[in-house]
Amino acid sequence: MILFEWVLALLLASVVLTMVAERLGTPYPSLLAIAGAGLAFLPFAPDIRIDPDLALALFVAPALLDAAFDTSPRELRRNARPIASLAVVAVVLTTAVVAFLGWHFAGLPIAAAIALGAIVAPPDATAATAVLKDLKPPQRIAFILRGESLLNDATALLIYRAAVAAAAGSFSIASHGPLILISAVGSVAAGYLLARFVMVLAPHIRDAPSNIVVQFISTFGVWLLAEHLTLSPIITVVIYAMTLAQTTTGRVAARLRVSSYSVWETAILIVNVLAFVLMGLQARPIIERLSADQRWSSLIFGMAVLAAVIVVRIAWIALYRAFNALTWRWSRSGPGDSIPAAAYTRGAIFVSWSGMRGLVTLATAFALPADFPGRDLIVLCAFCVVLGTLVIQGFTLKPLLRWLRLPDDGLIERDISQARVAVMQAALDSLAGDPSPAAAALREQYSASRKVAEDENEPQAATEYDRLRLRTIAAQRKALGRLRAQGTISDEAFFRIQEELDWSELDAAPAGLFQPLAG
Repeated sequence: MILFEWVLALLLASVVLTMVAERLGTPYPSLLAIAGAGLAFLPFAPDIRIDPDLALALFVAPALLDAAFDTSPRELRRNARPIASLAVVAVVLTTAVVAFLGWHFAGLPIAAAIALGAIVAPPDATAATAVLKDLKPPQRIAFILRGESLLNDATALLIYRAAVAAAAGSFSIASHGPLILISAVGSVAAGYLLARFVMVLAPHIRDAPSNIVVQFISTFGVWLLAEHLTLSPIITVVIYAMTLAQTTTGRVAARLRVSSYSVWETAILIVNVLAFVLMGLQARPIIERLSADQRWSSLIFGMAVLAAVIVVRIAWIALYRAFNALTWRWSRSGPGDSIPAAAYTRGAIFVSWSGMRGLVTLATAFALPADFPGRDLIVLCAFCVVLGTLVIQGFTLKPLLRWLRLPDDGLIERDISQARVAVMQAALDSLAGDPSPAAAALREQYSASRKVAEDENEPQAATEYDRLRLRTIAAQRKALGRLRAQGTISDEAFFRIQEELDWSELDAAPAGLFQPLAG
């Protein structure tokens, strides 16, 4: 019961901190991590220990699925080179540099030093998604960062597992190399096949609560199944989510989809706030496991590792940007290539500073065997890197974005406009030849919507037409409320009409926004 009460208290405090972060204009993961670390050293702080396997499944799996579901395979292919440079090359370079520091200055065995490097190398999908959602950088930059955070964990965990096996004396390239390759290929196949299997069952579940329960069960089930089959749970969940996103069109009812989106939005918020607060609470156990003589030297080394992961990322992206500058005219493609080269340089600066680490780093550090060489030092370094990047980079990203004045690439606006024109024209075509008054009224409505969508100067995420519709819906709600208050209509009639207005409001509001824009 005490644990349950603390969880409720942490949730409430996290929601308050999230509101404070929104008011201050700072990413809430950074504020939550600081609060958790501060709470850890209070006398009445709860001693909540996170089981590493549970932490990865409970916190990482749903956040990873949510991020991967919104990831376009087409955009992954289009930005394959920058994403690969970050998700593979940057991870390997960071691992190598940190491993050298651990071996040369901290006296760690080579395998343990490589494990440390792999633990702190990958920026976290949960942290990146939460921070970028608040900052709203240009879409291409946001997509590259999300793509990196989805794929870099797989690279780091492959190195991590090899290093742990080598430290135990059970790793060899000849025996484990093919198994790693089979695991990667098998994870891709498993993610795809599991998604297709779920989609066969989905049309038969027509009740919204049951549908959402099955979604959560399948998310955690895919992760656990991949672990039991010794596959990569991260790759499996990413492929599973991306396959679902590409195959759900037309198979899920609108009511189920709207309910699902709203529930998942709430669930991801709960997962994030608990993850980052609980992450901060691990500070005291980490410090207490070190002797008094070891603490200061270990903290200094932890700060050195933090500096290394930040500097290596900046140096690699600067090198990559310089190389691209030599071949820029031949490497550019797509509608956004009219953006000046200086804007790409500013974008590279922003990307180089967007390397927040998170729960995956801490969970993999905690997952080390109890007798692993230098385990306490490695765990402390992991915590220093996570808290340091969330605070130093998380708090400065928004001022940096404002200082860089990155231009809006307008990709989403153009896509929304193009899609709106197409769907409005399809609606008009379906009404062609129908002389009824109802068809004439609908044609007038869709023609107005199409005209707004064709206006290049109108922001397509929330058009003036949408705002007018929301204003009229707000007036309708007030009239409906008066009828109910006067006893003119029954409660049943009130709820029926209220539901109709809800659907109208969802139709008028921008995607992902479930509250009125006007009242």
